[in-house]
Order: sequence, then structure tokens, then C-alpha cells
Amino acid sequence: MNGKLYGVGVGPGDPELMTLKAVRLIRENQVIALPGPVPEETIAYRIAVQAVPELAEKILLPAAMPMIMDRKKMRENHKKAADLIEPYLQSQKNVIFLTLGDSTIYSTFHYVQDILADRGYDTELVSGIPSFCAAAARANLPLAKWNEPLHILPAIHRTELALDQPGNYILMKSGSKMAQVKERLRESSREVTMVENCGMPEEKIYRSIDDIPDDAGYYSLIIAKESKCHYASVPNTIITT
Repeated sequence: MNGKLYGVGVGPGDPELMTLKAVRLIRENQVIALPGPVPEETIAYRIAVQAVPELAEKILLPAAMPMIMDRKKMRENHKKAADLIEPYLQSQKNVIFLTLGDSTIYSTFHYVQDILADRGYDTELVSGIPSFCAAAARANLPLAKWNEPLHILPAIHRTELALDQPGNYILMKSGSKMAQVKERLRESSREVTMVENCGMPEEKIYRSIDDIPDDAGYYSLIIAKESKCHYASVPNTIITT
């Protein structure tokens, strides 16, 4: 029997937002992979070790995932990570791959998961609190009410899109293209809130487009809401959403 590969979301930054399942899996297993060349310096490690101090005594695998746009180099890095993990799976050890936020949303783990699944290994995704849910809570905002659609976009890749659909928008990974993103936001006439480094000591919350710096960090998440309220009528009642 081979070991199993788990992709485990550790939440957006606050260790108190880690799930009980994530904590249990880290405690019960000895091999932990982290997305960076030095495991102890990754954000995922710094979050998890606060909730699970014994993480520091585990076997830590450095799965380097630099933020690059070269698809060929990205594939090479994903294969290197899979090759690093595979011997532990072959030796009947589970590997817990820690990823920020939720493991199902724009996670680099998916590429490693696909490679090792193709090689015949069992994999499992373990959900964590998504960054946009945590950011909305920190900003004290609902993401959607009544019948409002919610659109989630990776802003770093989709700066050409007009934000012209009904409902509210989440723009993830906005930092490196912030000037272009702000231009699209102004065109949309939406109410804008941005949370930078949600749940971390350096967290900042911005309540307008003009307050958002062009040099905001990579972990910047924008909530862009329609500026008007919606009303739905039922007999003898007006519901404000």
C-alpha cells in the first residue's frame, strides 16, 4: 500500500481559522510539504505552526513554486515537487501538502496532485476557509445578499475584463496588476473594499479605490459591490437585501 497525498488548506492567515481536520492531519502525519524553497519561511508554515507547534519537528519538504508566468518552467517546478514527494508515498507514508486558503481555489497544489494521481497515487483535498470569505468578514461585509450573483476572478490574469455583470465581484491576486485593476474598478462604479494580508499581523483594510496603493502586495483581495440596494416585494412587505 502506498501513502496518500493530501492537499490541506490552512486558511488565509489567522491560525485560529484553521480547521480541526487540518490540525489533526498535521499532528497525525510526519511528512509535510510546503510551497517554497525553504519550508520554514513559507506563509503556510508560519500560519500552521502557530496552531500546531509540533509541525517544527516534522519532515518538511520544500516544494518550490515561484510566482512566474512561464508555463514551461511552472510545469518543471510542479514535476520536481511531485518527484520529491513520490518516494515518501512509495514508502507508505502519507504526505500533507499545506496550501493557503482553501485547497480547491487557485491552488498550486492541483498541478502536483494531477501528476501524482496520473502515477497511480491516491489524493484528497481538505477544504480550508477561503481568503475571500475571511476578507469579507474582516471588512465586516456580506459577500452577497438575496439573489445577488457573486463573481470570483483571478485579477492577475484577467485585467482586460469589464466588471459589467450583475452582482458582486471578488478579485483575487490583484497586487502585481493593481494599477490596471483600479482602472477597471473606476469604470465599473462599484463600491470597493480591499483587504491586504488578511488575518496576518501586517493586515490592512482599504475602503475606497483612491486609498488603495498601486504597490499593494501579492496577497491583496478586492471586494467590488454594486452601489445600489436591491428590493424584492412580497405581499405587505418590503425586503431590503
